[in-house]
Amino acid sequence: MFTGIDEVDWASLRHAYGSAEDVPGLLRGLASADPAERETALDGMYGAVHHQGDVYDSTLACVPFLLALVASGEVADRAGIVELLVSIGAEGTGPDDSEDGTRMRAREAVRVGAEVFVRLAQDADPAVRRAAPGALVRFLDEPARVLALLREHCARERDDRVLHALTESLGLFVRRHPGHAAGALELLAAQSTAPYDPGLRLAALGQLADCAPDRLPPDLVTVAVELLRERSARRSAGRHGADCPHADTLASRLRRLRPSDEEGSQLLRTLHRGLGDRLGERTALLKGQLTSPDAVDRCNAVWMSAGLFREWRADWAEPVTLVGAQLAAGEGRLRDAAVSVLEDLFDLAAPAADDLAALVASRPDLWVRRWERGAPTLGGPLKALARSGDSRATPVLAEVLAGRVVPDDLGRVIGHLGPGAAPLAPALRRRLGEVVPDSAGTFERAVPLLSALTALGDAEAVPEVLGLLRGLPVRLRLRDAVVEAAVRALEAFGSAAPALVVPVLRELLETEYAAVAAGALWSVEGDASAVLPVLTGELTDGRPRRRAAAGALARLGPKAGAALPGLRRMVLAEDLWERVSAACAVWRISGDEELAAPVLRTAWTENPYTRRTITACLASLGPASVPLHDLLRAELAARRRHLVSPSGGYGSHDVLDDERLVRACREVLEVV
Repeated sequence: MFTGIDEVDWASLRHAYGSAEDVPGLLRGLASADPAERETALDGMYGAVHHQGDVYDSTLACVPFLLALVASGEVADRAGIVELLVSIGAEGTGPDDSEDGTRMRAREAVRVGAEVFVRLAQDADPAVRRAAPGALVRFLDEPARVLALLREHCARERDDRVLHALTESLGLFVRRHPGHAAGALELLAAQSTAPYDPGLRLAALGQLADCAPDRLPPDLVTVAVELLRERSARRSAGRHGADCPHADTLASRLRRLRPSDEEGSQLLRTLHRGLGDRLGERTALLKGQLTSPDAVDRCNAVWMSAGLFREWRADWAEPVTLVGAQLAAGEGRLRDAAVSVLEDLFDLAAPAADDLAALVASRPDLWVRRWERGAPTLGGPLKALARSGDSRATPVLAEVLAGRVVPDDLGRVIGHLGPGAAPLAPALRRRLGEVVPDSAGTFERAVPLLSALTALGDAEAVPEVLGLLRGLPVRLRLRDAVVEAAVRALEAFGSAAPALVVPVLRELLETEYAAVAAGALWSVEGDASAVLPVLTGELTDGRPRRRAAAGALARLGPKAGAALPGLRRMVLAEDLWERVSAACAVWRISGDEELAAPVLRTAWTENPYTRRTITACLASLGPASVPLHDLLRAELAARRRHLVSPSGGYGSHDVLDDERLVRACREVLEVV
């Protein structure tokens, strides 16, 4: 297995953490008789040699030895090595980003050894047989032979999990070899009907949905829900040994985080993915999952719902209500899954507010979450209730604020409660006054409180804000963010106490915070002569925060005409966000649509994160914004949320940002 391993100059090769001289030890560890050592070695391969999917020259050098390891009947846990080889040889979504084509060479190296996967597909170890079909399809360049092998193994195999892997491989074969797809589709169509096992039928339906939707039954949802419930009734507890102990490695920790019925989760996830934008069917299917008698099915459905809610725009009231119903379940894992999903839905979680409120009322122990390391945070149920805008969160937050330990992130939910959170203002002011300006955690404690008081427009907080601002040491960690949050607070309620606020803002005009302070001073005083020279200087001197200066100048409108030369130069800046800020300012100040509109149109397409900024600009322009209204209409017609990445990734605030964008687009179009 290791012939020639010592002849490789590993020290001259690299992996994610530098020299690859430790790689021979990892390779030998994969062949160890000790299960813990094998798992640690595999963890090391993923952690360094194939770190986050990257391929290095050391990865390429490993391929022959990995192929020899999986070919040896003496090595245990070869399925994990097969999966590693598949990942190393996988085709990327973009061009080979290595200068010497290492990724492509690694793929070719796996392909050269693909004959080994033919033997592994009939290995005595079912885990190996399960891993092999996907490798066969990807790396054996003989489509007719591959299809014949898949057909043969489907007819002979008796292990359910291996059969599911074969079914997935048939779908992969159809996508990779459309010219040879007919035979594979016939097999999939046959597997989707009786007398096959319900799990296998679900697997086949998922593949058909993805590659041959015309082969699906007309009553797909009814069939799929019935199959799911039949499968669940047959499933025995602990059938796949999900709770077996493992070494404390990255691979084992990830394994423990998988759903308790990972196979069932994958079956339904594949079907959902195959249905794509057929949201009516997907919603009906999700409702069937969420009303399953089986708690594990419902838990899988809750996690699946998160992707659906975050990716697509639709009326999700009924599914959200069903997710909320899981909060009353006795299973902690199901409840925690529902809370996690509802936390990120913000206003869309409103249909589940009654269930959230009931959980919050019955479980005070969930109001604050304490961690083994790090500061406590607001508990998920209370956070979700507050983010949904439900006023029943206010008295509970008041109790938390009155307690000895107050989560630093509590202030971040206040803005979602609107005026109903006004009773919390005195306690928030008191907590802000208790923040020690020069402490290590000033940013974490102060910024959420400042955000909350700003949202409430609490003018009585001016003394506390000024006290914090004046006490900040020069070298404070994340000082800029704290100062800017304090300035935004003074801007929000400074007009109620101008005698206190204006002198402080004027002092800041002489600092690196000049642009932010000038914008706040304009809001409080409305004196263009006091801020225009400062903001114009921020543009021409090329100092930091040019975007902030452009944003403030835009608010001055025609009174900022003297800044137009600098803004027009900024429209040509290399940074996209600077171009957007400058274009918005030029349009609002001078009405120069010909210069600004093309810049904003390009940015809207190139970077979806600019869309809310651009929409806010269009709202301020009124009827003058008509030339870009086609962008808003197209946005409202889109079914997919604007921040979803091509890979389906998302952030925790993506739903909120998207809902706000949709609302803003409608408001702009309704006004004109």
